[in-house]
Amino acid sequence: MKATCWYGKEDVRVEEVPDPQILNPRDAIVRVTATAICGSDLHIYDGYIPSMKGGDILGHEFMGEVVEVGAAIKTLVPGDRVVVPFPISCGDCWSCRRGLFSLCENSNPNAWMAEELWGHSPAGIYGYSHLLGGYAGGQAEYARVPYADVGPITIPAGLTDEQVVFLSDILPTGYMAAEHCDIHAGDVVAVWGCGPVGQFAIAGAYLLGADRVIAIDRLPYRLKMAREKGRAETINYEECDVLDALKEMTGGRGPDACIDAVGMEAHGTGPAAVMDRVQQAVRLETGRPTALRQVIMACRNGGTVSVAGVYGGFLNEIPFGSIMNRSLTVRSGQTHVQRYLRPLLELIEKGKIDPTYIITHRLSLDEAPHGYEIFKHKLDDCVKVLLYPTHQA
Repeated sequence: MKATCWYGKEDVRVEEVPDPQILNPRDAIVRVTATAICGSDLHIYDGYIPSMKGGDILGHEFMGEVVEVGAAIKTLVPGDRVVVPFPISCGDCWSCRRGLFSLCENSNPNAWMAEELWGHSPAGIYGYSHLLGGYAGGQAEYARVPYADVGPITIPAGLTDEQVVFLSDILPTGYMAAEHCDIHAGDVVAVWGCGPVGQFAIAGAYLLGADRVIAIDRLPYRLKMAREKGRAETINYEECDVLDALKEMTGGRGPDACIDAVGMEAHGTGPAAVMDRVQQAVRLETGRPTALRQVIMACRNGGTVSVAGVYGGFLNEIPFGSIMNRSLTVRSGQTHVQRYLRPLLELIEKGKIDPTYIITHRLSLDEAPHGYEIFKHKLDDCVKVLLYPTHQA
């Protein structure tokens, strides 16, 4: 089969690789019909995620048709259309039984590696380094799905792939980021980053009852999408001081909740942003936390900071004194996707949300290297790239 393989910084190639096989009675094999390039994939593309090996298959946002199931699988049959959540979760451990699916205690065979970096290991993730399990990803014609009786959700025939494929990651991720804000009627929510997760965080905040959403970015086409599709007020951080602007827009108090949908490769202005780039380049810190600092400083007293952007390790100059002295609540985490699949699918079926508006580029799997390039460098007004395996294109 064909698959998108990683070979180093900014080096991905579509190659012929062996087809996946059933390795466990709880496995399924899925013929991929749609798969996406995620903003998190760019951290791998840019060389910031450790433990990658040449030839690793990328991708954790995918869906398709079941073509084979293991002997223990009773919930799926060949021919079912399914969306596959990016966290691999057993369904049986302490975390999974409590709905903390991205913290599964059994799905990362390399848990010892994660424990050395983070203290404890989260779940395994498709196509996202050996630190998180070394699982082959879904930017391929076929994918092996472990614990297939827990993760995938079957999709009704009346919905297109494009309507539901983002249930695999970014739609639940944006929604959970908003849910973490504990939104009440009248609340103002600010969202840093108008990429795909930021766009869905905006949508999630309104679905959960926010009165106003303010979106912060530097790219006019992403800010336009936030305004026109997300109904957000917008701030271009290259044109003003974000903290001053937010105070003015909220009567001096600040937003009730602030969402970091940017993560470890934030852009920024001023000396701190320059220093972050230098320190990240020489590995004195593992991320550029420009957005995270602003999120903390901007949030009103007693408010909530929600972190959906990915951070890999250690960050410098985080204003923790602001968190403690101003009684801020911080919530974060990889998304417990399985928890949100059914409720969000119902919202799509009812027309309450149409996730397709973020798709700006539809490419064949063969064009994946081009997709990575335009997504990374923000070319051609790229917000979201959807890839179709060659047998679908």
